[in-house]
Parts: sequence; structure tokens; C-alpha cells
Amino acid sequence: MILWGPGSIGSELLTAIIDHRDDLEIVGVKVYSDSKNGVDAGELVGRDPIGVAATNDDGALVALDADCVIYTPRNGDIDEVCRLLASGKNVATTVFGFYPPRLPDADHQRLEAACREGNTTFHASGINPGNLSGVLPLALSGMSRTIDKITLQERADMTLYDSTDISFGNMKFGAPCDVVNPDVDEYLRDMKSMFVEQIWLLGDALNADLDEVTVDIEAIPAQEDHQIFDRLLRAGTTAGQRWNMIGRRNGEPRVEIETLWTVGNEYPEHWPAPEHGWTLTIEGDPSMRVHFLTLASFTRNASIAEHAQAANIATGMQVLNAVPAVCDAPCGFATNATLPLIRSATGFAR
Repeated sequence: MILWGPGSIGSELLTAIIDHRDDLEIVGVKVYSDSKNGVDAGELVGRDPIGVAATNDDGALVALDADCVIYTPRNGDIDEVCRLLASGKNVATTVFGFYPPRLPDADHQRLEAACREGNTTFHASGINPGNLSGVLPLALSGMSRTIDKITLQERADMTLYDSTDISFGNMKFGAPCDVVNPDVDEYLRDMKSMFVEQIWLLGDALNADLDEVTVDIEAIPAQEDHQIFDRLLRAGTTAGQRWNMIGRRNGEPRVEIETLWTVGNEYPEHWPAPEHGWTLTIEGDPSMRVHFLTLASFTRNASIAEHAQAANIATGMQVLNAVPAVCDAPCGFATNATLPLIRSATGFAR
């Protein structure tokens, strides 16, 4: 196995493999900084050396014999992924391609061709997009006679999320409100695509016959300054983002994903106010609702930093635990609608 990008999610994956997964062997680790190049992979995450030096040499990693690449860089690169797939390596990622059949035709065809060339499989998942917007609705639908509408709301305040390069740099918090535009910014465009793909996945899997998916974004300015780790979020810049994505049939909403993100704990009064975390509602016969929350622990006195990192762990583990199923899947695309139920490989055995 190769781990491509040991950042906030990838480092949790690397730790899990070293500590708990004797059935998986790490043969390569891709890093992006010169300071990490050549460092033993175990030492990157505070573990004893494992005899595998991290590298920033893509060619050396592509040349390795590996069954699977877990691909977790901050920004995805379809050229990179196609090269890995074509070289004979399955790819499981948290970054993009959550439902390849609904990608733009050119990207869909390139990934499909790379899978055919390498006789490999591509899979993307995580927490949301991923389990909560794919696996969980499909699992709960097994208790449905009929479904009228599925709604997933994600409410999160990122004040304690210390990866400010992502929240401020990529997601544009602290930037002018008009900068939050996926038609202009590549990262936001990819993020929009991920959620839109999830709506199509549910629609296609559950016979919704969707005509379109619409996306509305509202950016809210901060009322006062906020110091967020190494960044100053100034009054008047973006402190809240509400993304509302709806799949419709004949104009009627059928599948909706809504994200309610803030930094600085300024929450607009006119926004809906679900509990923090994720709320999934299935309106139908019968109607169902579940609320999901990730924390480091509900019983021990964990630190704020641990609680903030819990969602990253959940994101990574959804993909790591899927690796055996991805490697066993037929050549092509393995989605949350086609893979078997993914369970913890470690469970209580630690």
C-alpha cells in the first residue's frame, strides 16, 4: 500500500496502519515538503521507524509494486490519479470522484480508461461527502416503503479547526464574501462537485429520476474581528457559508444537502438551526431522522484538539476500511452504492 499525502487525514491513516493493521503493508509514502523527504514514515507520525522512507518523487512511487494507493492530498489531481490507476494500482481517496458516472464526460472517460489500462478500481468516500451522504441514507432506505425526500444538514463551526490553510486558504473564510464563488475558484468548484455527485448517487440508486441539481451559496460577513490560530478573521470578511444543493424532479425537491459552516461562532438568525453535527431526514413512509456527531470521546475528558480531529479520523477510516473491498471489486468504479457494507477491520481487537 502507498499513502499519498500524510496531512491531517493521511497522518491518521498512517497511524492506524502502523498501530492496528498487520494485514496491510506500507511500501511508500508521498510527501510534498523537502523537510519530510527521506524521513521514515513511522517517524512522520511519532512512531518507531518502519523502514520506509517518505519521498516527493512521484515516479519512484508509481514504479513500486502496490495493490492500492490511499490518496489524501489537500488538492486532488486527476492526471496523478489516472497515472496511478493505469500503473496497476487501485486508488481509494477522500478527495474527489465520489460518483464518477456524474463527473464531466471528459473526466469520467479518463478515469474509466485508466482503470481499464491498469485493470484497477477507483473509489472515493469519507464522512460527508461519503458515509453520511451515501452509505447511511442507503442503509436507512431499507426500512422505507416509499421515499418523498432525503435531506442532510451539516452544521459545523470551524473556529477550533487548526488547519487554517484549508479553512482560510482553500475555503475562503476571512476573504471578501464575493470570493466564495465555485465558478471562479478551483477548490470551491471541486467541493461543489463532490456534493452534487452525492445527490446524483442517491437519486440514481433510489429511483428519484432527478432532472437537475441546483446550487445556492450564501456567504455571511463577520460582525467583529476573530483571531483563529495564526489567522485574523476581520469584520466584514467571510465568517459563514451556507451551501444549499437540491436535486429536483419536475421542480420538486427530492434530495437536498445543506452545509452551514461558520468560523468565529457567528451564526446568522435567518439560517436554519439544526444541532451541531449532521442531521439526516428521510421524509416518506415511514419518515425517519438520525443525528450524527463525532467527538474524541463521550466518556473521557478529551482535549478540544482531539475533538476537532475526530471528524478527520472518521473520514480516513471510512476509506481505509474499504481498501480490501476496493481491491476485490471489479475493474472500474466502486461507489458507496456498489461496495458491500464497510466495517471496522480492527473493531475491539486493539
